[in-house]
Amino acid sequence: MFVRHLSVVLCSAWTAFGSLTNSAVTVMAVVGAGGQEDYQKQFEDSARHWEQAARTAEAEFVAIGTESGGTNDIEFLKDALTKVPKEGAEPFWLVLLGHGTFDGKEAKFNLRGPDVSAKELAQWLQPFQRPVVVVDTASASAPFINALSRSNRVIITATRSGQELNLTRFGKYISEAIADSRADLDKDGQTSLLEAFLSAARQTLDFYKAEGRLATEHALLDDNGDGLGTQADWFRGVRAVKKPDKGATIDGLRAHQIHLIRNMDEKQLPPALRARRDELEISISRLRDAKAQMKEDEYYRQLEPMLLEMARLYQGIER
Repeated sequence: MFVRHLSVVLCSAWTAFGSLTNSAVTVMAVVGAGGQEDYQKQFEDSARHWEQAARTAEAEFVAIGTESGGTNDIEFLKDALTKVPKEGAEPFWLVLLGHGTFDGKEAKFNLRGPDVSAKELAQWLQPFQRPVVVVDTASASAPFINALSRSNRVIITATRSGQELNLTRFGKYISEAIADSRADLDKDGQTSLLEAFLSAARQTLDFYKAEGRLATEHALLDDNGDGLGTQADWFRGVRAVKKPDKGATIDGLRAHQIHLIRNMDEKQLPPALRARRDELEISISRLRDAKAQMKEDEYYRQLEPMLLEMARLYQGIER
């Protein structure tokens, strides 16, 4: 039933591709080759959760890999990405649901027909100037971070290396968490991408503990463009409590600003104002992290203009 239903969604969304606008959030869910019936059902169930979340968010939703009889989804995916607007302030979400492989050199996501490599996907996403979120829930998905990491992108993978090759559970949990108010750690009435990542990672660990099994997947998040990624156990609440080596910046700030389903106040913000506010928040957070290494006068000299601009921004929003 779900396959037939989602196929209708796909056809209608595909027909409307020409009307997609830069001002709209777009969610594209790609269901890979399941291999076994129970795996296929798991991936399709996750796609259904993403569809429901996208509809709640009034976002545009496209599904790939669900129509019956498909044998060459890589061409369908490539063509679909060419039709998504490349500019704008609203994010484009690409969610990969399925199996992955890694041969020691190249990571791939398994599709019906030829698989798509991290390198190919990086080339197809190259023209995108708008914010991009990629959630790769497949096994052996970590190398996708190295290939896709850029500024203004958030990349999430289900594994921390290409050697974690077993079936992953992370995809199920994040598909449920993205619209779950129980994952809202800071209680602002919306679940951020960071919060969904942390919730899904915790539930994944709980699954292996309950089963008495050694965890074979450890999710990573990269949102600062350095291609390194951060594990969920580096966080307490939404704040990172560990620091990376060699002066690298911590991940999580940008992911915590992105919400698929926004609260009422966030919905009312014009995209341009939201984007500027997000830039200021990240700059202020990074300055605060560097405070211990700065002279006090210099710290406040840099902080004051950012706080003043933030105050003017919120005054403009209230008016």
